[in-house]
Amino acid sequence: MSDLHSGTLIHPTAVLDPAARVAADVIIGPYSVIGAGVEIAGNCWLGAHVVIGGTTLIGSGSKIFPFASLGSEPQDKKYQGESTRLEIGCNNTIREYVTINRGTLQDAGVTRLGDDNWIMACVHIAHDCRIGSNTVLANNTTLAGHVHIGDYATLGGASLVHQFCHIGEYAFTAYGARINKNVPPFVMMSEGKSRPRGLNIEGLKRCDFSDDRIRWLKEAYRILYRSDLSLEKAIEELGRIANESKDVLRLREFLSASDRSIVR
Repeated sequence: MSDLHSGTLIHPTAVLDPAARVAADVIIGPYSVIGAGVEIAGNCWLGAHVVIGGTTLIGSGSKIFPFASLGSEPQDKKYQGESTRLEIGCNNTIREYVTINRGTLQDAGVTRLGDDNWIMACVHIAHDCRIGSNTVLANNTTLAGHVHIGDYATLGGASLVHQFCHIGEYAFTAYGARINKNVPPFVMMSEGKSRPRGLNIEGLKRCDFSDDRIRWLKEAYRILYRSDLSLEKAIEELGRIANESKDVLRLREFLSASDRSIVR
Protein backbone atom coordinates (compact mmCIF):
# COMPACT_ATOMS: atom_id res chain seq x y z
CA MET A 1 0.00 0.00 0.00
CA SER A 2 1.00 3.57 -0.57
CA ASP A 3 -0.17 6.70 1.20
CA LEU A 4 0.87 8.86 -1.77
CA HIS A 5 -1.97 10.00 -4.01
CA SER A 6 -0.05 11.97 -6.61
CA GLY A 7 0.32 9.21 -9.22
CA THR A 8 -0.93 9.60 -12.78
CA LEU A 9 -3.45 6.74 -12.26
CA ILE A 10 -5.59 8.96 -10.03
CA HIS A 11 -7.58 11.65 -11.82
CA PRO A 12 -6.79 15.15 -10.53
CA THR A 13 -10.43 15.80 -9.66
CA ALA A 14 -10.66 12.74 -7.39
CA VAL A 15 -10.64 13.47 -3.66
CA LEU A 16 -8.63 11.09 -1.46
CA ASP A 17 -8.27 11.53 2.27
CA PRO A 18 -4.55 11.51 3.17
CA ALA A 19 -5.21 8.62 5.59
CA ALA A 20 -6.67 6.36 2.88
CA ARG A 21 -4.44 3.45 1.90
CA VAL A 22 -4.48 2.87 -1.85
CA ALA A 23 -2.15 0.57 -3.77
CA ALA A 24 0.09 2.31 -6.29
CA ASP A 25 -1.50 0.71 -9.36
CA VAL A 26 -5.13 1.51 -8.50
CA ILE A 27 -6.94 3.57 -11.16
CA ILE A 28 -9.40 6.14 -9.80
CA GLY A 29 -11.65 8.11 -12.13
CA PRO A 30 -12.86 11.72 -12.08
CA TYR A 31 -14.69 13.11 -9.05
CA SER A 32 -14.48 9.94 -6.99
CA VAL A 33 -14.24 10.41 -3.21
CA ILE A 34 -12.25 8.04 -0.99
CA GLY A 35 -12.49 8.40 2.79
CA ALA A 36 -9.93 8.07 5.56
CA GLY A 37 -10.73 4.51 6.62
CA VAL A 38 -10.59 3.00 3.14
CA GLU A 39 -8.03 0.44 1.99
CA ILE A 40 -7.90 -0.57 -1.69
CA ALA A 41 -5.60 -3.38 -2.79
CA GLY A 42 -3.75 -3.56 -6.09
CA ASN A 43 -5.07 -3.84 -9.63
CA CYS A 44 -8.44 -2.23 -8.81
CA TRP A 45 -10.28 0.11 -11.13
CA LEU A 46 -12.74 2.78 -9.95
CA GLY A 47 -14.79 4.75 -12.46
CA ALA A 48 -16.01 8.31 -12.14
CA HIS A 49 -18.08 9.53 -9.19
CA VAL A 50 -17.47 6.49 -6.96
CA VAL A 51 -17.86 7.24 -3.24
CA ILE A 52 -16.23 4.96 -0.66
CA GLY A 53 -16.35 5.81 3.03
CA GLY A 54 -16.16 4.41 6.53
CA THR A 55 -13.87 1.52 7.34
CA THR A 56 -13.96 -0.27 4.00
CA LEU A 57 -11.51 -2.86 2.71
CA ILE A 58 -11.49 -3.77 -0.99
CA GLY A 59 -9.51 -6.73 -2.31
CA SER A 60 -7.34 -6.82 -5.40
CA GLY A 61 -8.62 -6.95 -8.95
CA SER A 62 -12.03 -5.39 -8.26
CA LYS A 63 -13.84 -3.07 -10.68
CA ILE A 64 -16.23 -0.44 -9.32
CA PHE A 65 -18.34 1.47 -11.81
CA PRO A 66 -19.63 5.08 -11.69
CA PHE A 67 -21.90 6.32 -8.93
CA ALA A 68 -21.46 3.30 -6.66
CA SER A 69 -21.59 4.13 -2.94
CA LEU A 70 -19.73 1.73 -0.67
CA GLY A 71 -19.20 1.75 3.09
CA SER A 72 -21.72 4.40 4.05
CA GLU A 73 -23.55 4.29 7.38
CA PRO A 74 -26.14 1.53 7.76
CA GLN A 75 -29.76 2.47 7.19
CA ASP A 76 -30.70 1.40 10.70
CA LYS A 77 -32.17 3.77 13.27
CA LYS A 78 -30.35 1.89 16.04
CA TYR A 79 -26.99 2.87 14.56
CA GLN A 80 -25.32 5.53 16.70
CA GLY A 81 -22.02 6.04 14.92
CA GLU A 82 -20.27 2.93 16.23
CA SER A 83 -17.12 1.68 14.51
CA THR A 84 -18.24 -0.93 11.97
CA ARG A 85 -16.91 -1.94 8.57
CA LEU A 86 -17.40 -3.27 5.06
CA GLU A 87 -15.12 -5.99 3.69
CA ILE A 88 -15.09 -6.76 -0.04
CA GLY A 89 -12.94 -9.59 -1.38
CA CYS A 90 -10.98 -9.91 -4.61
CA ASN A 91 -12.04 -9.70 -8.27
CA ASN A 92 -15.52 -8.37 -7.63
CA THR A 93 -17.42 -6.44 -10.30
CA ILE A 94 -19.67 -3.75 -8.79
CA ARG A 95 -21.73 -1.91 -11.36
CA GLU A 96 -23.36 1.53 -11.53
CA TYR A 97 -25.39 2.90 -8.60
CA VAL A 98 -24.75 -0.09 -6.33
CA THR A 99 -25.04 0.74 -2.61
CA ILE A 100 -23.42 -1.41 0.09
CA ASN A 101 -23.64 -0.34 3.74
CA ARG A 102 -21.40 -1.11 6.71
CA GLY A 103 -22.47 -3.47 9.50
CA THR A 104 -23.99 -2.77 12.90
CA LEU A 105 -23.18 -3.84 16.44
CA GLN A 106 -26.52 -5.66 16.56
CA ASP A 107 -24.74 -8.27 14.41
CA ALA A 108 -21.01 -8.93 13.96
CA GLY A 109 -20.35 -5.32 12.96
CA VAL A 110 -19.36 -6.15 9.39
CA THR A 111 -20.94 -6.47 5.97
CA ARG A 112 -18.88 -8.93 3.95
CA LEU A 113 -18.57 -9.99 0.30
CA GLY A 114 -16.36 -12.84 -0.86
CA ASP A 115 -14.54 -13.09 -4.19
CA ASP A 116 -15.54 -13.05 -7.87
CA ASN A 117 -19.05 -11.70 -7.37
CA TRP A 118 -20.99 -10.02 -10.18
CA ILE A 119 -23.06 -7.22 -8.62
CA MET A 120 -25.14 -5.55 -11.33
CA ALA A 121 -26.54 -2.01 -11.53
CA CYS A 122 -28.69 -0.52 -8.77
CA VAL A 123 -28.28 -3.44 -6.36
CA HIS A 124 -28.62 -2.59 -2.66
CA ILE A 125 -26.81 -4.69 -0.04
CA ALA A 126 -27.83 -3.57 3.44
CA HIS A 127 -25.98 -3.73 6.74
CA ASP A 128 -24.62 -7.01 8.07
CA CYS A 129 -25.21 -9.00 4.90
CA ARG A 130 -22.88 -11.89 4.11
CA ILE A 131 -22.36 -12.63 0.43
CA GLY A 132 -20.28 -15.66 -0.52
CA SER A 133 -18.21 -15.98 -3.68
CA ASN A 134 -19.09 -16.37 -7.36
CA THR A 135 -22.62 -15.03 -6.89
CA VAL A 136 -24.68 -13.03 -9.39
CA LEU A 137 -27.01 -10.30 -8.11
CA ALA A 138 -28.89 -8.93 -11.11
CA ASN A 139 -30.12 -5.36 -11.58
CA ASN A 140 -32.25 -3.79 -8.84
CA THR A 141 -31.93 -6.73 -6.45
CA THR A 142 -32.43 -5.51 -2.88
CA LEU A 143 -31.14 -7.27 0.23
CA ALA A 144 -32.42 -6.12 3.61
CA GLY A 145 -30.19 -6.31 6.68
CA HIS A 146 -28.56 -9.52 7.93
CA VAL A 147 -29.19 -11.49 4.71
CA HIS A 148 -26.81 -14.37 3.92
CA ILE A 149 -26.20 -15.51 0.32
CA GLY A 150 -24.28 -18.72 -0.36
CA ASP A 151 -21.60 -19.32 -2.98
CA TYR A 152 -22.68 -19.52 -6.64
CA ALA A 153 -26.21 -18.31 -5.90
CA THR A 154 -27.93 -16.27 -8.62
CA LEU A 155 -30.61 -13.68 -7.84
CA GLY A 156 -32.67 -12.54 -10.81
CA GLY A 157 -33.38 -8.88 -11.49
CA ALA A 158 -35.47 -7.01 -8.90
CA SER A 159 -35.37 -9.86 -6.40
CA LEU A 160 -36.37 -8.66 -2.93
CA VAL A 161 -35.00 -10.43 0.13
CA HIS A 162 -36.43 -9.88 3.61
CA GLN A 163 -34.11 -9.24 6.54
CA PHE A 164 -32.43 -12.24 8.19
CA CYS A 165 -33.21 -14.57 5.27
CA HIS A 166 -30.58 -17.07 4.16
CA ILE A 167 -30.25 -18.21 0.55
CA GLY A 168 -28.19 -21.36 0.09
CA GLU A 169 -25.38 -22.02 -2.37
CA TYR A 170 -26.27 -22.65 -6.02
CA ALA A 171 -29.84 -21.41 -5.45
CA PHE A 172 -31.60 -19.36 -8.13
CA THR A 173 -34.36 -16.77 -7.81
CA ALA A 174 -36.41 -15.65 -10.79
CA TYR A 175 -37.02 -12.04 -11.82
CA GLY A 176 -39.02 -10.17 -9.20
CA ALA A 177 -38.93 -12.95 -6.60
CA ARG A 178 -40.08 -11.90 -3.13
CA ILE A 179 -38.12 -13.90 -0.58
CA ASN A 180 -39.35 -13.84 3.02
CA LYS A 181 -38.20 -17.32 4.07
CA ASN A 182 -34.94 -19.22 3.81
CA VAL A 183 -34.16 -20.71 0.40
CA PRO A 184 -32.40 -24.11 0.52
CA PRO A 185 -29.25 -24.73 -1.50
CA PHE A 186 -29.59 -25.89 -5.12
CA VAL A 187 -33.28 -24.89 -5.37
CA MET A 188 -34.88 -22.60 -7.96
CA MET A 189 -37.49 -20.04 -6.88
CA SER A 190 -40.35 -18.64 -8.94
CA GLU A 191 -41.09 -14.98 -9.63
CA GLY A 192 -43.44 -13.01 -7.39
CA LYS A 193 -44.44 -14.69 -4.12
CA SER A 194 -41.61 -17.15 -4.16
CA ARG A 195 -42.33 -20.84 -4.52
CA PRO A 196 -39.98 -23.74 -5.27
CA ARG A 197 -39.73 -24.59 -8.97
CA GLY A 198 -37.35 -27.54 -8.99
CA LEU A 199 -33.60 -27.77 -8.85
CA ASN A 200 -31.35 -25.15 -10.41
CA ILE A 201 -30.25 -27.79 -12.91
CA GLU A 202 -28.89 -25.41 -15.55
CA GLY A 203 -26.82 -23.61 -12.93
CA LEU A 204 -25.50 -26.90 -11.56
CA LYS A 205 -24.47 -28.06 -15.04
CA ARG A 206 -22.67 -24.78 -15.67
CA CYS A 207 -20.73 -25.43 -12.48
CA ASP A 208 -19.74 -28.90 -13.73
CA PHE A 209 -21.97 -30.97 -11.45
CA SER A 210 -21.87 -34.56 -12.65
CA ASP A 211 -25.00 -36.50 -13.60
CA ASP A 212 -24.56 -38.57 -10.45
CA ARG A 213 -24.47 -35.50 -8.18
CA ILE A 214 -27.58 -34.13 -9.85
CA ARG A 215 -29.35 -37.49 -9.55
CA TRP A 216 -28.89 -37.50 -5.78
CA LEU A 217 -30.09 -33.90 -5.53
CA LYS A 218 -33.20 -34.77 -7.53
CA GLU A 219 -33.97 -37.50 -5.00
CA ALA A 220 -33.41 -35.02 -2.16
CA TYR A 221 -35.74 -32.51 -3.83
CA ARG A 222 -38.41 -35.21 -4.18
CA ILE A 223 -38.16 -35.99 -0.46
CA LEU A 224 -38.28 -32.33 0.58
CA TYR A 225 -40.97 -31.04 -1.76
CA ARG A 226 -42.97 -33.91 -3.26
CA SER A 227 -43.32 -36.53 -0.54
CA ASP A 228 -45.92 -34.77 1.65
CA LEU A 229 -43.59 -35.25 4.61
CA SER A 230 -43.34 -32.64 7.33
CA LEU A 231 -40.07 -30.72 7.33
CA GLU A 232 -38.91 -32.64 10.38
CA LYS A 233 -39.64 -35.98 8.72
CA ALA A 234 -38.08 -34.84 5.44
CA ILE A 235 -34.85 -33.92 7.22
CA GLU A 236 -34.90 -37.32 8.85
CA GLU A 237 -35.42 -39.02 5.50
CA LEU A 238 -32.61 -36.99 3.90
CA GLY A 239 -30.31 -38.49 6.53
CA ARG A 240 -30.91 -41.85 4.88
CA ILE A 241 -29.13 -40.77 1.68
CA ALA A 242 -26.78 -38.10 3.05
CA ASN A 243 -23.90 -40.57 3.24
CA GLU A 244 -24.19 -41.07 -0.52
CA SER A 245 -23.86 -37.39 -1.43
CA LYS A 246 -22.00 -34.49 0.14
CA ASP A 247 -24.49 -32.18 -1.59
CA VAL A 248 -27.45 -33.85 0.13
CA LEU A 249 -25.54 -33.65 3.39
CA ARG A 250 -25.04 -29.91 2.86
CA LEU A 251 -28.75 -29.50 2.09
CA ARG A 252 -29.68 -31.38 5.24
CA GLU A 253 -27.29 -29.28 7.33
CA PHE A 254 -28.83 -26.08 5.95
CA LEU A 255 -32.35 -27.25 6.77
CA SER A 256 -31.39 -28.42 10.25
CA ALA A 257 -29.66 -25.13 11.06
CA SER A 258 -32.42 -22.89 9.68
CA ASP A 259 -33.79 -20.66 12.42
CA ARG A 260 -36.77 -19.55 10.35
CA SER A 261 -39.18 -21.15 7.90
CA ILE A 262 -37.94 -22.33 4.53
CA VAL A 263 -39.67 -21.71 1.21
CA ARG A 264 -41.83 -24.77 0.73
